[in-house]
Amino acid sequence: MEQKFYEQIKCILSEARDKVYQTANFAMVEAYWDIGKSIVEQQDGYEKAEYGTRLIAELSKQMTIDFGKGFTPTNLKYMRQFYLTFPIRHALRDELSWTHYRLLMRVENENARQFYIEEAVKSNWSTRQLERQINSFFYERLLSSQNKKEVSEEIQKLEPAKVPKDIIRDPYVLEFLGLSPNNDFYESDLEEALITHLQKFLLELGRGFSFVARQKRITFDGRHFRIDLVFYNYILKCFVLIDLKIGDLTHQDLGQMQMYVHYYERELMNEGDNPPIGIVLCADKSESVVKYTLPENETQIFASKYKLYLPSEEELLQELQREYQALEYDKENGK
Repeated sequence: MEQKFYEQIKCILSEARDKVYQTANFAMVEAYWDIGKSIVEQQDGYEKAEYGTRLIAELSKQMTIDFGKGFTPTNLKYMRQFYLTFPIRHALRDELSWTHYRLLMRVENENARQFYIEEAVKSNWSTRQLERQINSFFYERLLSSQNKKEVSEEIQKLEPAKVPKDIIRDPYVLEFLGLSPNNDFYESDLEEALITHLQKFLLELGRGFSFVARQKRITFDGRHFRIDLVFYNYILKCFVLIDLKIGDLTHQDLGQMQMYVHYYERELMNEGDNPPIGIVLCADKSESVVKYTLPENETQIFASKYKLYLPSEEELLQELQREYQALEYDKENGK
């Protein structure tokens, strides 16, 4: 078989797949624009009044029953804002995803926003590339730069380019289609085994731990994050969030856990709950590390009560090291 012939067949299939990905994505974008428009028209200018707030809450509840995740009050407000920011439906670009548009909604300057739209389409920017350009004030830097070509091309070196199949892995698209994300996209075998062991260890500890979620996805400022393990401790009446890192522990890892703790405190705590606790564990051949992220301004009594029911850093460290070494041994010996 000639290579040229195969390349022709390969090109046909690749282009067809790209069309499927793009069609699914843009159908979602258009649907969310229509939902946003319908909400604005139904609220009729009373979005901040009791009726407007109740409408969003009731709509969220019913849509979650009928269509699953993805229709929280926060997301419905994004759809509403989407319509208000981009009021002309036929001006929407089918090259851009819902995540692209959520990022673009954060750009207040209309000229800058239109510039980012055109550049994202022309340069085929991924959402990560667009986010980096917005956060680094690319529009303003380009206007003041003497070497516009160099400034324009630097993004290709800093962030990975868009791959069409990534669209179908986008959690927003999966939720829209009623599909569950495959966690294999997010976990290595070693991480998965360690997380499984930690989950079992805490449940068998007998100190009030109840399992809530694994690879819990949260969305913060348009970006997706995953918390490795989430528990609820019914003795302490608080969520316990756990993240596992393979390799060196950085300040960024600790800051990210602090962000998770604040998010749960603000969005997911129930009445009567105590503030959540974060635990970051780092598994490494040379030295493993365990760091607690306790609520801010906690009293000594509160902190000491936590210590009665939470495993100590030493307990977690020993368990993590023991399992890590066992997994490494099995790996090296081909088991």
